[in-house]
Amino acid sequence: MSLYWRIFLLNAAVFVVAVLLLFGPVPVSTPVLFGEAIVLVAGLVAMLVLNAVLLRIGLAPLGRLSRAMATVDLLKPGVRPQVTGQGEIAELTGTFNTMLDRLEAERATSSGRVLSALEEERHRIAQELHDEVGQTLTAVLLQIKHAADRIPEPVRGDLHQAQETTRASLDEIRRIARRLRPGVLEELGLHSALRSLAAEFTTSRLSVSAHITPGLPALDAATELVLYRVAQEGLTNAARHSGATRVEVHLRPVPGGGTALLVRDNGRGLGGAAEGAGIRGMRERVLLIGAELLVGAGPGGGTDVRLNVTADRHGGSSS
Repeated sequence: MSLYWRIFLLNAAVFVVAVLLLFGPVPVSTPVLFGEAIVLVAGLVAMLVLNAVLLRIGLAPLGRLSRAMATVDLLKPGVRPQVTGQGEIAELTGTFNTMLDRLEAERATSSGRVLSALEEERHRIAQELHDEVGQTLTAVLLQIKHAADRIPEPVRGDLHQAQETTRASLDEIRRIARRLRPGVLEELGLHSALRSLAAEFTTSRLSVSAHITPGLPALDAATELVLYRVAQEGLTNAARHSGATRVEVHLRPVPGGGTALLVRDNGRGLGGAAEGAGIRGMRERVLLIGAELLVGAGPGGGTDVRLNVTADRHGGSSS
């Protein structure tokens, strides 16, 4: 039954009740007596309440669809309003679900192109930093050392200080290049890359440990890169924003042949803060491999970042 006929029949039922009341046993005088007025007002209130209840029941599926439209998030795919009943509202709900399927597929495709271009640009910048800026600083370092060995002692200390500053800048350039392009991931695999990442984030104020369960299935290159980037972003958030002193990175198998990544810190947690660009960026990456990302409070406080990869993403390169 269409929405038009639903509303028509609901109101028709109310009007029929009103007409039947006119033929009821209660007479209406002119002027209206107090007792008759009470009966008429009570009948009007009853009809209005009945009309409101019937309309609420008839339009309830439309309200559920409206709430689903207001809360849908393409970065959290798979959530769909339930198609119930028949008629125009059920057809509208089914059309909305089909539109969501298409939008999620198109977003995943476009995000894949953007992230691929981003990784290529990271690779290019890292290469330029390593080959051009890095080599230039290395040459400057050698020139300063050569000059420091030939000048008088009073000036030699200043050159040694400039030499240490240049060396520190060179180390920082190399560190930035490693973050832009995880060469250890390409050369040694995901296991070694995660351990290297943990060592890189470990400082005097933050302890980071990597726990890799033996016997993990092989993953394809795209999935390994997503796992690495999610771990990197999780560690970055923990180091910069959480106030944590300890972070654990776990990579382990899950029942059914999947793989799970967990980044857990003991910081202050997310609280009621909205998801920032870092977490939304992780969700964009996870969509590319059809995995599931969960970000929430840890069992002892802090924040847990969980990435669950299904079994169909396995079978690629071995770490």
